[in-house]
Amino acid sequence: MITLGVVVDVPEPYAERIRAARRSWQDPEADIIPPHITLVAPVSIDIDVVPTVEAHLAAVCATAPSFAVHLRGTGTFRPLSPVVFLTVAQGIAGCETLERQIRCGPLAVDLRFPYHPHVTIAAELPPHQLDRAYVDLGDFSARFDVEEVALYELGETGWKRRSAYTLGMSA
Repeated sequence: MITLGVVVDVPEPYAERIRAARRSWQDPEADIIPPHITLVAPVSIDIDVVPTVEAHLAAVCATAPSFAVHLRGTGTFRPLSPVVFLTVAQGIAGCETLERQIRCGPLAVDLRFPYHPHVTIAAELPPHQLDRAYVDLGDFSARFDVEEVALYELGETGWKRRSAYTLGMSA
């Protein structure tokens, strides 16, 4: 078995600002999970299915258009879930469309919660650290174009980028 996730990476220099903030409130996942917008949450699959997953991602991404994202400010899922995140202020429709197209076939998985594009900045931390995360990045703003989707693999030292798929190659 192998654990995979499909994401939109947050580019530099924004990713480093997020990692530095997470380190400042002692988030143990600051350097293990790269800043990203999840499209398909971690899923364990048989390693023999990986080529099918990769072909599926290549086919979906080839016809999907690139789009702009604006991350602005923080939000939280508390009290339902102990998570603080950066809000996707622009690009929600692009993320939702990609998520629907990707989360089928070999990546058809049930969702624990309805899909809500965001960038997690703190999770499963004590309440005072979640409060700090909410305040510390409350003024965060980043604009970037989403031109690819990344496939990550969970290894012994955290998440590692396995491959990337350019959007709109056959559009």
